[in-house]
Amino acid sequence: MLKRILPLFLAALLASPALANETIKKAFEARFGSVPEKITKTEYLGLYEVFADGQIVYTDENATAFFIGTLIDGKTMQNVTGRRLFSMLPLDLAVKQVRGNGKGSLVSFEDPNCGYCKKLAKDVQKLTDVTIYTFLFPILSDDSTEKTKAIWCSEDRAKAWNAWMIDNKAPSGKKNCTAPVEKLVELGRQFNVSGTPTLLFADGSRVPGAVPIAQIEKKLGEIAKKN
Repeated sequence: MLKRILPLFLAALLASPALANETIKKAFEARFGSVPEKITKTEYLGLYEVFADGQIVYTDENATAFFIGTLIDGKTMQNVTGRRLFSMLPLDLAVKQVRGNGKGSLVSFEDPNCGYCKKLAKDVQKLTDVTIYTFLFPILSDDSTEKTKAIWCSEDRAKAWNAWMIDNKAPSGKKNCTAPVEKLVELGRQFNVSGTPTLLFADGSRVPGAVPIAQIEKKLGEIAKKN
């Protein structure tokens, strides 16, 4: 009896998520030179999701192969990878604005000296029932970095952001404050943001560049219906 049970027990042990996670972690570190922040088993094809350096990599339990790409749910056709990345954004580093009940979510990467971003800042004032998370992404000039620091170090970041972007009132900010500029720039690079504005939606989709506010409202409405 024991001879028959023991192999089954060992097989179950070897297939355990904890053991697979350790195997994947070691293999990932050896091959890519970085430590995974999170390893999660997905519901697709026995794949494991490895989150590291702002990216999602997929592999099997034995780490025999790795691939980077977009995983699509075959039934819903939703962007699984994009949704997961959206959920992993460090929203505490964003300028937060709540409109109406704030149920919807919209993320943007914006440079304070970006003309299209200033137009977007005016347009999103028309949105209702959404929480807007704006990641300051100063890539255009040294002044963009200085403006980012001043906005981040303001008593009310959202107010300072809108005052500058909409009314052209330069932010002052506190002098004894350190802004996480390097983290913000690195975050944008990790999420492959190459220009501003870049919009990210909760369903995993992204829109680079300026788009009509009607298109943003339509997208948020579609997501709300699905949820």
